[in-house]
Amino acid sequence: MRIVIALGGNAFLRRGEPLTFENQRQNIKIACEQIAKVWPNNELVIAHGNGPQVGLLALQGAAYTEVPTYPLDVLGAESVGMIGYMIQQELGNLVPFDVPLATILSQVEVDKNDPAFKNPTKPIGPVYSKEEAERLAKEKNWSIAQDGDKYRRVVPSPLPKRIFEIRPVKWLLEKGSIVICAGGGGIPTYYDEQHNLQGVEAVIDKDLCSALLAENLDADLFIIATDVSATFVDWGKPTQKAIALAPPDEIEKMGFAAGSMGPKVQAAVNFARNTGKDAVIGSLSDIVDIVKGKAGTRITQKATEISYYS
Repeated sequence: MRIVIALGGNAFLRRGEPLTFENQRQNIKIACEQIAKVWPNNELVIAHGNGPQVGLLALQGAAYTEVPTYPLDVLGAESVGMIGYMIQQELGNLVPFDVPLATILSQVEVDKNDPAFKNPTKPIGPVYSKEEAERLAKEKNWSIAQDGDKYRRVVPSPLPKRIFEIRPVKWLLEKGSIVICAGGGGIPTYYDEQHNLQGVEAVIDKDLCSALLAENLDADLFIIATDVSATFVDWGKPTQKAIALAPPDEIEKMGFAAGSMGPKVQAAVNFARNTGKDAVIGSLSDIVDIVKGKAGTRITQKATEISYYS
């Protein structure tokens, strides 16, 4: 079975933890211990987020004032190289020695006329006071937005149109490799007037890009691994319930929050609707049961109505 696993940011960093290399490495090791359990008899493709890492690189770059800061697409490429290296090493320590692993830097085409470019909403990097944020916005031509009692830089989050490196990913899978790709939603690129490919200052949603990846690869199963066991209704209330099975059209109508579960549900819906295969949102710690069909929220055209775990 060909499985695409989209790892959430919590796979690398727990809430409140400092962004040290050792913390990230330890968390990746824990994640890889789970992924290794479903490697036997399956083809694995791993996608992942990179928000905290890009934020740190931007901060480190800003500390060196001799040259202009590097653009966001370049920082994205740097971060996915680092994360891919750690996943390759930790997962390589768990699977047989002769199993190849490879990280592919994935350029993803976006539409330069995507409405997202006129309405930046994706927060990146650290938080600032209002005064500091306004100064940076003027100085660096940033867009800023309130985030709680602080402010953050916000960038466009256009929809992914095409993953350029999809053929090398397929070739590697055919040779038995575990592939890490589409990190951080891929590196956003577009064609200019001369039809030359260029990077662009944006962040593509990791889950939406992973769904496109899974669809392009004809994956049998698409797993969005997060820090909760399922998609819930009435989250945090006494009436909360975990969804077990859902048809794509029905769960799409439920209106999950744009900042948390919304993009994950939309990504799962896109995959299930476009391919007829199943997508599951659930906890990485339950991945063995997710593959067996016993855990997580399974979005599938085989379901006729929404059902809940008892």
